[in-house]
Amino acid sequence: MSGQNIGDLSKEILADRYQCDRRLGKQAGRQTLLARDLKTQQQVVVKLLSFSSDFNWEDLKLFQREVETLKSLSHPAIPRYLDSFEIDTPKRKGFALVQTYIEAKSLQEYLSDGRTFSEREVKQLATALLDILAYLHQRQPPVIHRDIKPSNILLKNRSGNSVGEVYLVDFGAVQTLATQQGKTVTVVGTYGYMPPEQFGGRAVPASDLYSLGATLIALITKQHPADLPQQDLQIEFEQLTKLSPGFTNWLKWMTHPTLECRPASVQIAKEVLEKPQEINKYSQTLRLGKTLDTSRLFKNAIGRSTWMGTLGVGSCAAIYGTFIFPVVATILGGFIGLFLGLLLGLGNGIIVGIVTRLWFFPLTNPKLHRQVLTAISIVLCTSISIVYFRIMGWNKLNDLSFEIIFVLAPSLIAGLSMGASSKSIARWYQKESGL
Repeated sequence: MSGQNIGDLSKEILADRYQCDRRLGKQAGRQTLLARDLKTQQQVVVKLLSFSSDFNWEDLKLFQREVETLKSLSHPAIPRYLDSFEIDTPKRKGFALVQTYIEAKSLQEYLSDGRTFSEREVKQLATALLDILAYLHQRQPPVIHRDIKPSNILLKNRSGNSVGEVYLVDFGAVQTLATQQGKTVTVVGTYGYMPPEQFGGRAVPASDLYSLGATLIALITKQHPADLPQQDLQIEFEQLTKLSPGFTNWLKWMTHPTLECRPASVQIAKEVLEKPQEINKYSQTLRLGKTLDTSRLFKNAIGRSTWMGTLGVGSCAAIYGTFIFPVVATILGGFIGLFLGLLLGLGNGIIVGIVTRLWFFPLTNPKLHRQVLTAISIVLCTSISIVYFRIMGWNKLNDLSFEIIFVLAPSLIAGLSMGASSKSIARWYQKESGL
């Protein structure tokens, strides 16, 4: 955690015990300091609420609530309450909260440093934070953090294979459900990470889930959620990522603007994170297409892919051959293309069916489904075609131009043809799903 020089305050010893060192953060009327406990010689965090010109009585209420909440919490990933006291000196008046210091970097610092996180690491992070939220939300009454964002999440001992230890800090906006009943609730949080209901002063456990999802999106895209495009208040991030379909749908579910369309609990969110196919049991988030019979899906995928591949690759091969050796190459290329198209079409149809059945059943994101199938078909069928032409011995002359003309170019044509075939299948599936 980075710090700043705090001038004269560094000379102060608060409550005859806490030697101030440097500032960790500052807000209107509030400061967060790194200090040393002269009794234990341990570093601690001191939060100061000062009676200054910008003092707000609402800040005092939130400060007292943070103190009482931290007193009641005991979790290894949450700062531990140590002390609290009133400050009444000639230099300053206010209140102080002392808590344990966690020597770690925040996600915001990692983002500022240009660090990247893989999907695997982001899922590890999501799991750890869901475990922390499970502890908070299962309290009686449930504790809602209300300000989950990159700067309030710390990582310690991060390595190449793990995000390390995850901590959730800054409970200055914390709220319990009990405080909402019959009372006016203060609107707190951070723009971009707050769900719509929080702007209206209403926060529930699912509000923290939205903030968690928005935080993960910021981590993946390296952009503030408020800067990303939106459609009907839904954050649109897919075009900036290369995530698996299951994880993409999970993030869209977590950040749905409608409260009732988010996971009902941390436990459900974690279950679907681990088993993406389970989203069909719970999700009202995404517009779900009607579920097609599996046999019908495979029948149409294989059938369409086979005849479209045979026709498409065969026709392209004949046309391509015409430009090389008219008549002879046209006929030969047509036959070779028909045979290759038949093989590619059959295999492609099976793969398209499997991918669709495992990750897009029922259909929730037609655009992502279409993009995934097209990419898989182009890459896979182009690679298979290259192997096919090499087995035929068309690269034995070891001539670069010969290889480009008779191996690479026709292989790419075959791959693009099968990509078009898969795109057609995806559009058929979207139509049949009623989307």
